[in-house]
Amino acid sequence: MLPRNPNMLLHKGEATRRASFLELFFDLVFVFALTRVVARAVEDLTGRAAIHQPEAVFAGATKTLFLVLALWSVWHGSAWTTSRYDPYQPIVQSTVLIALVASMVMGVAIPRAFSVNAVAFVAGYLIAQLSRSLLLAIALRGHEQQRLELRIFITYSATAVLWILGLIFAWSGARLLFWLPALVIEYLANRFGWPVPGLGRSAPHTWSIAGEHLAERYQQFFLVALGEAVLVTGLTYSSGSRNPASTAAFAVTIAASILIWRIYFYRAGQIFAEAVRQSRRPAQIGSSAADSHLLITTGVITTAIGFELTIAQPTGNTPFAWLPVILGGPALYMVGRSRFEYEVFNRVSPSRIVAVGLLLALIPVLLRAPPLAVMSAAAVVLTGVALADAQRARGKPPEPPAPPM
Repeated sequence: MLPRNPNMLLHKGEATRRASFLELFFDLVFVFALTRVVARAVEDLTGRAAIHQPEAVFAGATKTLFLVLALWSVWHGSAWTTSRYDPYQPIVQSTVLIALVASMVMGVAIPRAFSVNAVAFVAGYLIAQLSRSLLLAIALRGHEQQRLELRIFITYSATAVLWILGLIFAWSGARLLFWLPALVIEYLANRFGWPVPGLGRSAPHTWSIAGEHLAERYQQFFLVALGEAVLVTGLTYSSGSRNPASTAAFAVTIAASILIWRIYFYRAGQIFAEAVRQSRRPAQIGSSAADSHLLITTGVITTAIGFELTIAQPTGNTPFAWLPVILGGPALYMVGRSRFEYEVFNRVSPSRIVAVGLLLALIPVLLRAPPLAVMSAAAVVLTGVALADAQRARGKPPEPPAPPM
């Protein structure tokens, strides 16, 4: 399984530009895992605590965000691995397969990840992160890239102590006090080139990656998140009473999903790979785009939570805790999409900034409105952004990419 020559592991230009079928299979696991995250968040927002204990809502939101960040970390680590190395090499495919199984375990454990399923969740996470860097460090023996994988392995080994300490404490709140710092340390280490005393660090602009492959992987994960939103919409509507109000809510959420898709791919998402190809520092723009897509994905997942809440209870006063979800999800998506637009075109369309402001301004205005009206207002704002895009492009040639880095 180990290559005779470590250079065989490196990506091979055009031959490794597209994602492999194994990577697409890996993505399917995250549709399931993200659906479990949404179900858990909806359970928190519809329980008695959501009405009588605002602090419980905040705690639930923190845990939901934590779960999303943990899942993203596993997926993102695999995406960068297959963009840095040849995804068709057996050792690289082994890391993806291990991460696939580990992510499935995490997905199963998510509803009770802070209680009875904590061991399974942490085991899946640590196996995915540690096995990837360890196997690659062994396979890259003698190659300069080995130092990077060793630093990653050492970092995850150090934070594993915090993850395991969190398991020792049965109280879920105490677990988060250990697990959240561990995740923050890992994200910061990734941001600053995995610094380790004695082994140094590396800057993103020095990393060698297949930029177009990484761009395609980000696009695919966006579709995974959006596919999860569509799945939640269909399951919630099909399992409910399907009265006129819920049918109207179903129609609005489908329209909102289409608008989210349209806004992403027009036009930055459509030519992102070309922007990476033209960039002077593909790894740096890829690192920046990771943050943008994390915001985009979190926004889509939050919007999916709003979809389920709206379809399940379209009438009556909207609970205050639901407003930041139904309107804040699309707003967060637009923030990430604005940042993404800057990475592709070195500018941000005013319509996106206006949309974020409108969505946030609507929160106090719609305090007594039913969930269907709140979701409809969000869909109207998204429609305005899509129409502004179409108007700006009318009668003009397609805008070429102009990456700022």
